[in-house]
Amino acid sequence: MTQSHAKLAQALLPLAHQAGAAIMAVYATAFTARAKDDRSPVTDADDAAEAIILAGLRTLTPDIPVVAEELAARGEAPNVGSGPFWLVDPLDGTREFIERNGEFTVNIALVENTRPVLGIVLAPALEVAWLGAPDGARRFDKLHPEGKTIRVRKVPKVAPLVLVSRNHREASVDTWLKQQMAPETKTVGSSLKFCQIAEGSADFYPRFAAISEWDTAAGQAVLEAAGGAVLAWDGPADKPRIGPALHYGKPDFRNLPFLARGA
Repeated sequence: MTQSHAKLAQALLPLAHQAGAAIMAVYATAFTARAKDDRSPVTDADDAAEAIILAGLRTLTPDIPVVAEELAARGEAPNVGSGPFWLVDPLDGTREFIERNGEFTVNIALVENTRPVLGIVLAPALEVAWLGAPDGARRFDKLHPEGKTIRVRKVPKVAPLVLVSRNHREASVDTWLKQQMAPETKTVGSSLKFCQIAEGSADFYPRFAAISEWDTAAGQAVLEAAGGAVLAWDGPADKPRIGPALHYGKPDFRNLPFLARGA
């Protein structure tokens, strides 16, 4: 890991925690949700966390543009060109936040040469964070405040554990599940699915519908740093074509369907 990456990685954890604290402050109130133009929900927690992250990243790296979900929703996403840029989802799993189930995250990723090379995922309600960097992946919690190295496990041929979205489950996922050898399934919200595979407690996360880049970049950085992969998925569920890893910086910041997996 370069010195610059190491410095940025060190700065991301406290920045994510600042955003997480703002989220939890709203979580403790009788907040209400609003609908964006695409009918997806947004709350004051999304806005508060994004403002903190934007200010922090602009101070940390003033020359690197930042693409954030609510900024993009207002049509204010910068032109990132071919250079490095930050991708931010200040509150991934807003529906989980509204449902108060704790499965929501703060996501910050640095993209270089169209790939996420550094990323942090913080689950403020669970008091756990995962960091992916060129030198590996770590989990931070009360027992491991300095970080514990994590790695994916080898995917078993029989009874793999497949993580599925609570609010975004496509019929094609069920078709794919029928082709696996006695798979077990678990419903998990937000980018926590990437992190559970990264720490070796699950095997697959299929997402066979288009998704925004800020939803996947930080999780992909963590999972790849832990030895896993996030592979583009093309074609019908019964005859899939698995492509290369997801890439970032497309004009509309939309990603292909994908299959995240362990080793």
